[in-house]
Amino acid sequence: MNVLAATPDAKALLDDMIVCPQCDAAYRMHKPQKGEVATCQRCHKVLIAPRRNAGLYIIAVALAVLFLIMGAAVFPFLTIDAAGNKNAVSILDAALAFSGGPMIFLSLATAALIIFVPLLRVLLILYVLIPVVLDKPAARYAIPAFRLSEDLRPWSMAEIFAIGCAVALVKVADLAQVGFGPAFWMFGILVVLVIAQDSFMCKWSVWYRLEHPKKS
Repeated sequence: MNVLAATPDAKALLDDMIVCPQCDAAYRMHKPQKGEVATCQRCHKVLIAPRRNAGLYIIAVALAVLFLIMGAAVFPFLTIDAAGNKNAVSILDAALAFSGGPMIFLSLATAALIIFVPLLRVLLILYVLIPVVLDKPAARYAIPAFRLSEDLRPWSMAEIFAIGCAVALVKVADLAQVGFGPAFWMFGILVVLVIAQDSFMCKWSVWYRLEHPKKS
């Protein structure tokens, strides 16, 4: 078995390699120009998609997501009127509805997946991207912060909660009069913005800037 020695030439060779995260195909990296897209020839996964001023757009969307998460967590999400009894519930109230006894762990996990994990992700993205977009040296621990934000991506389940709410509303609509509070519309916009933010971000560009920081 041949072992590649850790020589400067070998390091440069490894720096020029890119691996598809979906099918593990390896390629010699050629950075595309603005507006061009590099895709995997085997599975057609987009590997590199640099966009002009993408960092500014992502920061703007992240700030909007941040305010929407905080608003959606505290404002009424649904109002239910059944037999003259009216009640309003927020997302945080719904997540912590089973906070007594052993079900508290389920409540905390639900609140984390719906609110706290998306909130932590957006804070990490802002922490990483703001210095990069301003052409400043990367923030301290920016690389592990961005890695953590990517690791948390599968656990950010705001859109799953939205689908669950839609199913529940269909079943409850025949039993009670259901109204939508401000948090409902905030959460709907939030889900769209989170999906747009993840699809618009070129992760390779972020990693490249973090691993090749500009000197102050």
